[in-house]
Amino acid sequence: MKSVILAALLLVAGRAQATEYLVKYKNTKGLNAIHEMAALKSAGMMVVDSHAPGSYVVVDIAPAAEGEAVTSLMSDSNIEWIHENGEVRAFEAPVDTVALKDQWALAKVQATKAWQRAGNKGNRKVIVAVIDTGVDYQHRALSVNMVPGFDFIRNNADPMDETGRMNPGHGTHCAGVIGATGLIEGGTVGLSPEVSIMPIRFLGPTGGGDFNNAVKSIDFAIENGAQVISASWGATIARNKVTALIEAVKRASDKGVIFVVAAANDGRNNDKTEVYPANATFENTIAVAASTQTDAKASFSNYGKANVHVAAPGVGILSTIPKDGYMEMSGTSMATPLVAGLVALLKAQDPNLTGAQIRALIQTTGAKAAIETACACRVDAFNAVDHLLSKKPWMVPAAGTFDAGSTVALANMNLRGKVQYSSSNPEIMTVDDAGVVTMVKMGTGRILATDEAGQQVSTLDFIVGKGAGSVEECPYSESVCRWTCRLFPSRPYCKK
Repeated sequence: MKSVILAALLLVAGRAQATEYLVKYKNTKGLNAIHEMAALKSAGMMVVDSHAPGSYVVVDIAPAAEGEAVTSLMSDSNIEWIHENGEVRAFEAPVDTVALKDQWALAKVQATKAWQRAGNKGNRKVIVAVIDTGVDYQHRALSVNMVPGFDFIRNNADPMDETGRMNPGHGTHCAGVIGATGLIEGGTVGLSPEVSIMPIRFLGPTGGGDFNNAVKSIDFAIENGAQVISASWGATIARNKVTALIEAVKRASDKGVIFVVAAANDGRNNDKTEVYPANATFENTIAVAASTQTDAKASFSNYGKANVHVAAPGVGILSTIPKDGYMEMSGTSMATPLVAGLVALLKAQDPNLTGAQIRALIQTTGAKAAIETACACRVDAFNAVDHLLSKKPWMVPAAGTFDAGSTVALANMNLRGKVQYSSSNPEIMTVDDAGVVTMVKMGTGRILATDEAGQQVSTLDFIVGKGAGSVEECPYSESVCRWTCRLFPSRPYCKK
């Protein structure tokens, strides 16, 4: 399998290797017809793969024909978009050498109390897809929780985690944070030790993988019954360069699959920096920052009030690695599966909970932390489980950043009878009797809801003001951009 790595050392003039592009057709007729077009080969193009759920094909274009071929495809009225088959990478931070207590993170989020309150440690009917470097499904602390998965690198049903200099076992580590059994002496336990883990491999031993296989992995999880996806990887890239991946995340959200994703490890504000799939925020997505033992932001962690929803422990996290081993790792990669494990634990208590409801619940019940996320909080498993099982109220959404002039329809959980709504700052936002909030101008406010019994609940901060918008960058190489801008000068990226 060929892939394109978006690294400076490969983006040089006179590339000798062919470049792969993802090409989406507006209808399936075009998708099918492209396989029969003999002219493609003579134009320096060759179809090397296709993905029906995403309605796109993967086209290999020879360097000498790249500019002409791309502009030819762009001229086809039946093509919706085209962009390079770039790379995403696992979000693992350098190993922290500071000695930390084994599994301090579980104590921090009160996991033991959560299990006691629930009377269980999860449910194997809940399937969490770990889309990563694969998983050592034979690991003694994981094997009982494994269900069949797939390897999109070798295109077979053996998603074994392949270690290498850049991968000590990233996917296996993430799987252990979610659902290590805690039944092996000297081993570890995940936040939802009774769970089903579906290993899906698309990242290789270097920790990298391409957009095409990332999309295939997401659609495999959707089609094979996963309720939760844990995605500890991504790329800092403009939105129009990663359309295929964003559309896959939306397909997951539309199907009710909860997509838990790492915010990235660049220490940047995701409201100003585009990171995908983290910034692909849909109804059932949860983006995660990493916190420390003192509930501070991990130095490497990305953040953002608009695009990062919650924080979770992500420094010095002890978990499983291949060949029955254990290791401490740090990164938003480690914080993400902890949240995925919490989502699985909550789904075990109430399988009807949606991603939007769970996101609002963990934000409402989170421990306050000085970390720039939508809730300024760090997840607390006991508080979330207790709140749910005690049938305490919460608002959906609980927090968010919205454009002025937009409206948001609130839903309330566990309020009874007629509900009255009020705004803490009517100049900034108003709310009607049906709970529809209208954002008036820039500022911050909260919405209070009161039911017939006098039970009250408030949202967290609603911020009126834009987060990161889509950066209109040319989605191709510099030489191809010059070529296309000569023929299509009205494109937004050609006007810079």
